[in-house]
This record gives sequence, C-alpha cells and structure tokens, in this order.
Amino acid sequence: MKKKIIWSMTMIALVSIVFSMVLSGVVSYYDSLEIIKNSTMVESEYIRSGIEQQADYLSHISSAGYGTGAQSVRVTLVEADGSVSFDSVADVDSMENHGDRPEVAAAREKGTGESIRESETVNMQSYNYAVRMDDGRVLRLSVGMKTVFGSIERMVPWMVLCSVVILLFAVFLSTYRTKQIVAPINNIDLDHPMENDVYDELAPLFLRIEHQNETIQEKMEELNRKQNEFTAITENMREGFIVVDSRGDVLSYNTSAVRLLGVDGDTGHRHESVLTFNRSHDFREAVDSALSGTASERVTRIGTRSYNLIANPVMGESGVRGAVIVLLDVTEREESERMRREFTANVSHELKTPLTSISGYAEIIRNGLVRSEDIPRFAGNIYNETQRLITLVEDIIKLSQLDERAVELERTEADLHAIARDVAERLHSAAEQNGIHIEVFGGPAVVTGVPRILDEMIFNLADNAVKYSRAGGSVRITAGMQAGSAFIEVADDGIGIPERDRERVFERFYRVDKSRSKQIGGTGLGLSIVKHGAAFHNAHVALQSREGEGTTVRITF
Repeated sequence: MKKKIIWSMTMIALVSIVFSMVLSGVVSYYDSLEIIKNSTMVESEYIRSGIEQQADYLSHISSAGYGTGAQSVRVTLVEADGSVSFDSVADVDSMENHGDRPEVAAAREKGTGESIRESETVNMQSYNYAVRMDDGRVLRLSVGMKTVFGSIERMVPWMVLCSVVILLFAVFLSTYRTKQIVAPINNIDLDHPMENDVYDELAPLFLRIEHQNETIQEKMEELNRKQNEFTAITENMREGFIVVDSRGDVLSYNTSAVRLLGVDGDTGHRHESVLTFNRSHDFREAVDSALSGTASERVTRIGTRSYNLIANPVMGESGVRGAVIVLLDVTEREESERMRREFTANVSHELKTPLTSISGYAEIIRNGLVRSEDIPRFAGNIYNETQRLITLVEDIIKLSQLDERAVELERTEADLHAIARDVAERLHSAAEQNGIHIEVFGGPAVVTGVPRILDEMIFNLADNAVKYSRAGGSVRITAGMQAGSAFIEVADDGIGIPERDRERVFERFYRVDKSRSKQIGGTGLGLSIVKHGAAFHNAHVALQSREGEGTTVRITF
C-alpha cells in the first residue's frame, strides 16, 4: 500500500511537471509570436516611411546592422515584378523571384500580408510580414524565432532541475503522508473494530470485520465445545483410542491407550509414528492394513493381557486420510470364556457322577440282582446321590442368580456376629465328629443386605474350614467393625492352600485336593458362592494361607 501511494504521488508529480512544461512552452511561444508581430508591424511602418522620404534610406538600414545576429531582422524590398531589389542579408543577384511568396502576394492584394515558415535550423522558424508601398513595391521584414518545441527545449534544463526537486519533495511528502495515513490503520484493534476512531471511510470495513469476528468466535466456541466433548468422551473411555494420519503419525490419543499399551512418558507423543506406542507384529499389521484401506479386527496379547485390536481406515475424496485404532482389554472376557468352558465341563462331570450312581443302583434293583435285605441300603445310596444332585442344582441356581443379580429378596439390617454364632451352632456337631473346636469372637457388625445370602456365605466359609482342618484343630469366626467397615473373618489351622491355587479357589468346581474332596463331599461351589455373594453386597474378599499351617478368609463390607 505504501509503495502504491508513493508511486502514485510520484507519477502525478511527474505528469504535472511534464504537462506544465508543455503548457509553459506553448504559452511562451504564442506570447513571443504576438510580441514579434506587433514589433515587426511597427518596424515595417517606420522603414517604409523612411524609404518613401529618403531614397538612400536603405543604405542606412545596412549600416544599422539589420540582418545581423544582434537584431535578427531581415529587410527585403521586392519590386512590382517580384524581383528583389534589396535584401539586408543575401545578395540580391542570387535571389529568386519573390512574387509568389504568400506574404508578398497578400500584401499586393490587401496591403499587408504575413506568413510563418520553418527554418533550416532545427527548432527555428521565421515570421514574415509584408507591407505594400505607395509605388507598388513590397517591403518585407523577416524575424527569426523559436518554434513551440524550441521554446520547450529552452526550458528543459530548468524544468529538469525543478522536476528533480519536485520529485524528491513529492517522494518525501508522499512517504511522510503515507506513514501518517497508515499509522492509525496499523494501530486498529481488530478484536473490537467498532471501537476504532480512525477514518469514517473505513466504517463499512469495520462493520464487516465485526460481523466476521462474531462468526469466527461462534465457530471457535463450537469447535472448542466439540473438542472438549471429544476429549471428555475419549479420556473417559476404558478403551484405548488412537487417531493417525495417512503417514501413520499420531494425531490424537487418550490416556487409556497409554495405560493399556504401557507407553512410557518419553514415547507416544503426537506427530510421532504410531509404532512408538507398540511395535508388535499384530499392531503393525493392523495399522498397515487400515492405512491401505482395509478394516481389521483381531485379538492380540500384550504382556499378560489380551486385547481386541480394531483398526479402521478414515476415507477422504483423495483416498485414505488416516486411521482410527481402538484397543479393548478383553482379558476378563477371555478369562470368563475359559471359566465358562471349564464350568460347562465340570457341571457335566458333577451331574454325571450322581446320575450314573443312581442309574446303576436302580438297574441292579430292577434286574433283581440284589438281596431283599440289601434293598434298603441301595435305596439309601440312591437317596444320598439324589440329595447330592439336588444340592448341586440348587447351588448352581444360586450362583446363576447372584451372577445376574436376580435375587429379589428385600435388603435388611443383619448382624454378622449373630449369623456367625448361628452358623457355629449348626456346624458344632460336624466339627465335634472330626475333633475340631469351633469358636466365635468379636462383637456386633451390622450391615444392610440379604440375610439368607449372608448366612450362606458365612456357612460355606466355616463349613470349608471344618472340612479341611486337621483333627484336634480349631476354626475361629470373628465379626466386628474396623475403620468404619463391618467384616467377617474365618480362620483355621488346617492343611492350607498352595500358592499356585490361591487365585483359583473361588472358581466354580475348583478343588485343591480332588482326592480329599471326594472323601469330604460337597459340590465345589461353596467358595464361588462366597465370592459372588460378596460381589452382590459390594464387599471385598481377601484370602491368606500358608500351606500346612492354615487359611484365613476375610470379607470386608
């Protein structure tokens, strides 16, 4: 803008100078011409009178220096036949007939005549004025003068000097004025354009900028809102989320991706390769597949965890613009699937055993292969196996209800210490038969829950402790409050649990010592019911055990 203003001002000054120079030359030319005309007319009358009064007047003209450089006026006397009888400059004998000259012909006809002819000298011309004398001869005076271009040429040096001065002044002035004009514009507050008091001519522009700012502000607020929503969603996702561009460089990711992939703080930054997150074969293959335009889904293991790796391409008009990678931790799902398969196999086995016994006893009786006095014993065996089968089915139903939280019993306040005393009393006879002493310690520990489920949980813990304790040992049930939370704890000094089995004892049908389990009976679902009952009451189960020394199970509500 500054350059345009300076250039415009300079061109205006230059054009003005040239125009002024031409106009001055033209005006000067016509002013000079008018002066020459007037002076020549006066001079011609003076010479004509002199010639008519004195015959030898022309000799005085020559001696006066007419036609020399000092006067630059040429006097010529033309006879009636057009021949030249006198000329103050040239030799009359060598001069041609002047009768056809325009000014001479006009003078003979009208009394006076004039003409302007170009001179042989560059940028020079002659003004010719002729007057008719009384005797018919014609007196002509010729005066040399500059042409229009000659007049302009004469002024060129001065005009050039003036032009340089004016141009320098114009450049300086335009630069100074440009700074004055631009300074307020440079200080415009574009954030609040309507508060600027600069030029009235800029008001429409400021109004448009104001509207544009409002539009931009709305768009930015909407963009920030969407960005915050996107961040809030992705940061609260348990799933890992990574967005990459077409080159595989990270554009965005959430903290779950960092956590699931175990990325260090020094790696996994934006605008770096996504392979800084993980370089495993499955991860690399999923990314490459997505960036080539093909979606993929696979289960991969990273460390000790299993993940469902989903990679989808992001398509644009020009092809693949990037990819979205989602990582889901499916370790629990895989574990649940494994446990479901084991549970199915165990249920089939546990159901098959009593059914096979019942079928065998019934077949023997039906075929009459048993003596009449043995029938009551066989019937008792069938009854016992049936009761075992019923207990097993009931336990499976309980677990299913706890799994699906389908228990619709009303929650009430229940004292864990009171339930523990009742359980100890019910197990007293079985404990005495095995030479085991069962005791209850602590005090009131009131929780809000389903008493039947709480009773089942404590009974299963105590029953297991009695079954797996050595003869002469003891089972200690403790209830109470600690740090504001109710707890129930069952401890024994039995055979203990090997370290490799401690994490699995709460699984369905899992038995540490299968040979001993067959001897002591049970369905293998007791501790699983404890675990699910605790989850139903939002309680925490903790197990401590030393092989050969005993086991302690504590439930904190």
